Amino acid sequence: MVLMGLGALLIIGGLLYMARATIWRGPLSGQDSARDVRGTLEPPRRSLRFLGFKSNWPGVLLMAVGAMLMASGASL
Repeated sequence: MVLMGLGALLIIGGLLYMARATIWRGPLSGQDSARDVRGTLEPPRRSLRFLGFKSNWPGVLLMAVGAMLMASGASL
């Protein structure tokens, strides 16, 4: 039961880490945007780089370890 609880906490922690990394990546519009933004705070296009494995590997690792702990806790 303890392993399953710890696994669930690690999975939730991994999800929160990836959400934090996406949100705090930087301003959506401003100097980094390709074109001038008119009447909105959102840029005309946003690349999908923020979803890549390179920036999210710690969150994916936490979720994988959590899934293994939950699976091993369920088998006991």
